[in-house]
Amino acid sequence: MYKAILFDLDGTLTESGEGITKCVQYALEKLGRPESDLEKLKVFIGPPLMEQFMKYADLDEATARKAVEYYRERYSTTGIFENRPYPGVEKMLQELRRKKYLLAVASSKPEYYVKQILDYFNLTEYFDEIVGSEMNGARTNKTEVIEETLKRLGLDHHREQVIMVGDKEHDVLGARKAGLDCVAVSYGYGTEEELVASQPLQIVASAEEILDFFV
Repeated sequence: MYKAILFDLDGTLTESGEGITKCVQYALEKLGRPESDLEKLKVFIGPPLMEQFMKYADLDEATARKAVEYYRERYSTTGIFENRPYPGVEKMLQELRRKKYLLAVASSKPEYYVKQILDYFNLTEYFDEIVGSEMNGARTNKTEVIEETLKRLGLDHHREQVIMVGDKEHDVLGARKAGLDCVAVSYGYGTEEELVASQPLQIVASAEEILDFFV
């Protein structure tokens, strides 16, 4: 019986692709590696940012760090708000709270931004804990974020009572490494192939189906 539910943010609670891809585009432009196709930059939604810059543009660590700085120039003022909750998300959270679940956000995005986004969309009140990465690049790995969330909830010795909900293989695999089950959502930014291959407990197609799974 699950007692606590950990939610990813980007692609699970909010549709954040526009802001993320435009900020990546801005950073690549400043590095002299322009990319006009925002569709190609959707691979940046979900994974740790610096790691993805290194992988996508074949950057060394120092240049990738610079790319993250450029990304945040635009993200902190504009990109963060090019975003919106998915349909039915607030109603789902209200109902899960009513059913007495402990709820937390476990995101690879910097915690500072995660809190800003949840405040902006009036979703903060639904969560017992809000956990993200550090601005200096620490704790971006999904398993590390989950471990910190479990610690803050006081459930690191009760993992069988906790489940993750996310939209990418990083969520499913990160949860598994931490000893948790994971429900994957198909409406986010993960491909059907990657979700099927990562073998979550279940794949659901909407906030309503997340609710049906738990109640």
